[in-house]
Amino acid sequence: MNKASFAAIGIQEDLVARLSEFGITDPSPVQEQTIPLLLEGRDVLAASQTGTGKTLAYLLPLLQGIHPEQRVVQKLVLAPTQELAMQILREAERYGAERGIKVMGLIGGAAIKRQIDKLREHPQLVVGTPGRIRELIGLRKLKMHEVTTIVIDEADQMFQLSGAGEVAKIVSSALRTRQLVMLSATIGPETKALASREMKNPAEIGIDPGVMTAQSLEHHYVVTEERGKIDMLRRVIRHYNPERAIVFVNATDDIAEVTAKLNHLGLTAAALYGDADKVTRSNVLSRFRDGRFRVLVASDVAARGLDIEKLTLVVSFDPAFDSEHYVHRAGRTGRMGRRGLSVTIVTEQQTFIMRKFAKELDIRLEEKEMVGGKVLAADEDRSEYRGGTGSGRREGSGPRTGGPAARSGKPQVRTAAAGGGAAASAPPPGTAAGGEVRREQQRRSPGPAAGTRGGAAPAGKARGSSAEREKNRKNKGAPKWLKDKTPRGDGQ
Repeated sequence: MNKASFAAIGIQEDLVARLSEFGITDPSPVQEQTIPLLLEGRDVLAASQTGTGKTLAYLLPLLQGIHPEQRVVQKLVLAPTQELAMQILREAERYGAERGIKVMGLIGGAAIKRQIDKLREHPQLVVGTPGRIRELIGLRKLKMHEVTTIVIDEADQMFQLSGAGEVAKIVSSALRTRQLVMLSATIGPETKALASREMKNPAEIGIDPGVMTAQSLEHHYVVTEERGKIDMLRRVIRHYNPERAIVFVNATDDIAEVTAKLNHLGLTAAALYGDADKVTRSNVLSRFRDGRFRVLVASDVAARGLDIEKLTLVVSFDPAFDSEHYVHRAGRTGRMGRRGLSVTIVTEQQTFIMRKFAKELDIRLEEKEMVGGKVLAADEDRSEYRGGTGSGRREGSGPRTGGPAARSGKPQVRTAAAGGGAAASAPPPGTAAGGEVRREQQRRSPGPAAGTRGGAAPAGKARGSSAEREKNRKNKGAPKWLKDKTPRGDGQ
């Protein structure tokens, strides 16, 4: 069956030409289903995985329905976070500027007086966060009587952060004849309740409703001790060698520590805090998009809804709070059909969380091990990668004595497939990540010990001088107590 074109689903010629300038020639499934309904004026409740093109699915009909000659607010888009609001704003400006459409962002954290002044310039499309929009409506500075369409993006996240009551007040401030659109990766009870109360005969759209994550995503997890998490994070990033990566940290207090340790290890990183001011957050994201640093360390709140080009790897330094948070984390990569990888670092006691997510999301969430610079399945033979050192599943955890069943008795996570296995293979030796493989192999391979005359080191003895061992400890992001520990002399 031939795919529909943008023109075939009702998008006008100038917008089609503008889309092609950015390499977008065919609509995604959610765009193909949503755009005709919005152009008809229908209320829409759309559920789709993150990264499937929901933003353009509603922006194109909004822009096409605006009358540039009318200097009033005609369309309103609500977003849960400042970052997502600014992202939507950039897209709206990209496609609306040539039509003479004035777009304005109204987000919390910015100077409200300046926003009031800019409203006098009569924007036709407003994108904002619920708190600031509600405040400006209350001050009678944002007029809603001419608004014909309200879009609530990432609806479930919106209700978690702002509360359903705040959003409901904004919706009720517009005319009853307005069009209401809600889009989200997950449709929770608050979303359903608002839809049943405020929507008129809504069209419900679900793209593979049983599949919560994109098919182009791979899902892995690696197991280590708590004190070895930073080193495991380093090894994951070095191995996959992404151009950009996001690292999710559960506790805000830990973000600075993880960022500092990554920078110490030579992996350029910066932190994104949910409670930072607008200018700081905007500057960090701008530098990340421009490639000024490689790793963005953030909490779930700070990174919600982000769409970063060339982001191929997402790492959960701590496992997500629940399967819904996991969906939103993983959804930062593998967008619009591109390949992506989500890796979670867990302790042995946390592996049950991975089995729980795999079952709830119906995905293949595989345990992987990093052995000799290679990434292997947990039940894969690794004898050829050990270099005769008897290395275990995790550095410092002792020799491996058997497969997964022999080790812990837990079943392997094997559920519905969610993508191919290309990302799990080791990079070729000529790549940067291949250099990490060679260094890992050299470290593990037997050779003359320091202080001996060309012979192999005695069994059970550490190779290299105490100064070298101390240097290696400090370069691996070891905990402070280990860094400060006085090195013992050789042979002790």
